Amino acid sequence: MKQGTRLAARILGAYSVIYVAYLYVPVLFLPLFSFNDSIYISFPLRGWTFKWYESMLANDALHRALVNSLKVGLTTAFISTVLGILGAKAVTRYRLPGQKPVVAMIMLPLVVPEIILAMALLMVILRAGGSLGLVSIAAGHILLCVPFAMVVLMSRFEGFDRSLEEASHDLGENGWWTFWRVTFPNVLPGIVASLLLTFTISFDEFIMAFFLGSTEPTLPVFMWNQLRFPKLLPGVLALGACILIASVLIVLVAEWFRRRNTSDSQSGDVIIG
Repeated sequence: MKQGTRLAARILGAYSVIYVAYLYVPVLFLPLFSFNDSIYISFPLRGWTFKWYESMLANDALHRALVNSLKVGLTTAFISTVLGILGAKAVTRYRLPGQKPVVAMIMLPLVVPEIILAMALLMVILRAGGSLGLVSIAAGHILLCVPFAMVVLMSRFEGFDRSLEEASHDLGENGWWTFWRVTFPNVLPGIVASLLLTFTISFDEFIMAFFLGSTEPTLPVFMWNQLRFPKLLPGVLALGACILIASVLIVLVAEWFRRRNTSDSQSGDVIIG
């Protein structure tokens, strides 16, 4: 029995190593080739250089695309998190008629192919007489990010004793001050995790930005346009390496807040403002 368990553990461990290597080893070549002193991606490396990073920093079009992505990402993160807070509170604190179908509709963007959503939004915007740009991109990103925000925040709303809110009401506080003094401090780790997660999703998203953008490309669209020119490929690799590092850092911070959220919930710790 023990031998069978050990064999299963070894097989599972080997499978995990192979799976992780399959996912992440190709990604690690991105920063490696960004230092290659050649426009061609091949081994052995011709030499080591930082000139692609220097050209990246001097690219004004890249700077504009970065600013566009930051504008869209921050707007998406804020609105998605606010809507996620409202939705999570409604689902966890009240019994609403048709609650399950409504939640299923909110979560639908998680399973519907993104290209279908992008085409549908494009047709709706054009038929309604709207224009394409950063606002339309942000609208598409919000549609994608609200389900993620709700999932993160629902776990936090369910993780602390709701009798604290009832006690606040019994002591004479209205709903608004109960939220700010009792609910908000306890769900704050979930809010921060939601902001980081939705910002990362929006910042890295391509399909919505490609379909709903116009003359103001976001950073992923800018990178895709650069890939059509072989001479610009090393600069794209340098930019991709920077985005990769930034995304990993944001995800690690979000995961830290999520783990803090989970540990606080399991230990029963609550915060009263």
